[in-house]
Amino acid sequence: MEDYIQFSAKTKNEAITKACLELGTSSDQLDIQVISEGSSGFFGIGSKPAVIKVRRIEPVSDMQEIDELVESVKLDAIKEEKKLDKPFTPNVKKESAPKAAPVKEKKTVKTESVQVEKTSEEAPLKAAAPKERPARDSQGKAKPAREKQPRAPKERQPKETRERAPKQGRPVEILSDPEKIKEVEERAVVFLRDVFGSMDLGEVEITSKYNTADGSLDVDFEGEDMGILIGKRGQTLDSLQYLTSLVVNKGESTYIRVKLDTEDYRRRRKETLENLARGIAFKVKKTRKPVVLEPMNPYERRIIHASLQGNRYVETVSEGEEPYRHVVVKLKRNNY
Repeated sequence: MEDYIQFSAKTKNEAITKACLELGTSSDQLDIQVISEGSSGFFGIGSKPAVIKVRRIEPVSDMQEIDELVESVKLDAIKEEKKLDKPFTPNVKKESAPKAAPVKEKKTVKTESVQVEKTSEEAPLKAAAPKERPARDSQGKAKPAREKQPRAPKERQPKETRERAPKQGRPVEILSDPEKIKEVEERAVVFLRDVFGSMDLGEVEITSKYNTADGSLDVDFEGEDMGILIGKRGQTLDSLQYLTSLVVNKGESTYIRVKLDTEDYRRRRKETLENLARGIAFKVKKTRKPVVLEPMNPYERRIIHASLQGNRYVETVSEGEEPYRHVVVKLKRNNY
């Protein structure tokens, strides 16, 4: 385990960026402890710098990472297990009997009445029941009774599938006009340059490319202070991507996907989540207990769902509300 190294700067974010540059890594690969937040003082008098100490996070095995994650969400896993083990008891009292009961329900009622009570009350009940008269046509002939066919139940889409489907109010259309593509790219680049300039990030090289395969605008940027743009588990990068998407799609009739990346973070994060999903699946299969993952954004939840979609032993489902919506990995019912 490496020793902590101390850094100081005007603000905490500047100190983190300074540490990332000196150690040659991104902020998500560092263990950061804040010693002092710092203060600007009064008109520059009595100002104090922000002080942090950092060290590299040592790579751990998949099982060690899994054990740490399971331990951190142990209480949530126990609660989820109790919910799954609780037997289903329908509330019969709240259900009201239908006016025109189907034939199957009539048979069930008669059978239950015979088994439960065989008293003299059965005869009055039969007498009170109205006799069904056959329908007759204009000539007085009885018409054959029509058989009522039960309606086919509607298929409900599973939660996992609903989670994976992107919610977009406008259709996605692949652009083919070079002038339109150039306009979209310039709109994104100009916005990002203004943001980076306001953050005093220095010189940042921005490259954009429109992907005609899936209709997305891929934007990548390189510079000296990119660690601060990623943030904890990519939260800052995701927020910046959301804002850029709003700027690009403003006033457009069709939707254009925007993907931001720097230092190959998206690929590295995807590999980490896929390895974690496989390890969690192995853990659930071994312990036969569900595991609740930490809250994730929709993009990362879809990675977990896709990684375990073809697994024979476990299934995934998203629960909770944003921003605390999370994925639960549990054993399939046929494996209990």
